[in-house]
Amino acid sequence: MYCVQKMKDDLYYVGGSDRRLALFENIYPIPRGVSYNAYVVRDEKTVLLDTVDQSVAPLFFENLTHVLGSRGLDYIIVNHMEPDHSATLKETMQRYPFAKVVCNAKTLPMIRQFFGKVDDDRVVIVKEGDELCTGRHTFTFVMAPMVHWPEAMVTFDKTDGVLYSADAFGTFGALSGNLYADEVNFERDWLDDARRYYVNIVGKYGIQVQVLLKKAGTLPITMICPLHGPVWRENLGWFLEKYDRWSRYEPEEKGVVIACASIYGDTELACQVLGTMLSERGVKDIALYDLSSTDVSVVLSESFRRSHLVLAASSYNGGVFTPMENLLNDLKAHNFQNRTVAVLENGTWAPSAGKCIRAALEGMKNLQVLDGLTVRSALHDDQLPALEALADAIAASLREEA
Repeated sequence: MYCVQKMKDDLYYVGGSDRRLALFENIYPIPRGVSYNAYVVRDEKTVLLDTVDQSVAPLFFENLTHVLGSRGLDYIIVNHMEPDHSATLKETMQRYPFAKVVCNAKTLPMIRQFFGKVDDDRVVIVKEGDELCTGRHTFTFVMAPMVHWPEAMVTFDKTDGVLYSADAFGTFGALSGNLYADEVNFERDWLDDARRYYVNIVGKYGIQVQVLLKKAGTLPITMICPLHGPVWRENLGWFLEKYDRWSRYEPEEKGVVIACASIYGDTELACQVLGTMLSERGVKDIALYDLSSTDVSVVLSESFRRSHLVLAASSYNGGVFTPMENLLNDLKAHNFQNRTVAVLENGTWAPSAGKCIRAALEGMKNLQVLDGLTVRSALHDDQLPALEALADAIAASLREEA
């Protein structure tokens, strides 16, 4: 049985959603699932824009068969070769042996790496600015290297103003029937997943995203069709502004993330006291995360969201407790920058966490690192003034930035 959504007179959604997958890319928790989007244009020539992950292959092929009816498939446009969008490409080519694969020069070697021999006469190689006319529609191709693979590109339908944006502007989360972002409460129900998707999947490549945004700014876009999540047809500027801010590594909000790696709870208690002190100083946006129980992808995303970050960790084996080490590695790998950071360490016999944290921060750009605090085993009354001073410094920094 098929499940197709008609978007325009000749444009159809033929993708599907997976609610059973626990980890996207076998690393990022997706409790709300994920969608794999694909689109068909029924023009004088028929066009499929990207395929899907193997998990939704049966539905995808039912959808494709229903939309095409008695017609064949003329073109398969491959915007992105990552397996969650290309795993069914080979079978699609086999089912439609006369369909031409439209891709760029960096994509073809990847197709052959995944699927083996592909004859040259089945492939149409395109480059920046090339056009493909299918009758009423004219598609033009815009290269988007490292957003977030080197072969990535986006396809713009000049006729209807539709941007098929590959992994750009996507989000975690399965679709429940509502295809469009304006049909759901996106800010309440989807924005956190969109941010976490961007930061963890694309966040390292802010410069490349800025290049793509500048290219997109020259196009008369009326609709954005990503490969994951809802389609945008209203209020595009609101979401584009989010991408612009995220890719410039600027915080969305003035607030504090306290990332805590505590072994027996004493470090966490010091963090809770610090949070209370910040609240007493008028700080309203405070989020405290236990790094042992909260997935690092969430803390990374929330660190990108807010302006200030407190890194609090126990010392461990002459270094830093492993959950904090994991967060530091992810912060560095995703180009974390332009923030104010404070360090709180704990150690019973040889405090070492603070030194390790500061060494990791030295490799990141444009960070203001505040004077930190060392707790010896547990927080005591005689250390409260030092913790008060740290709270004062964070609150003062927030006021200055505001």
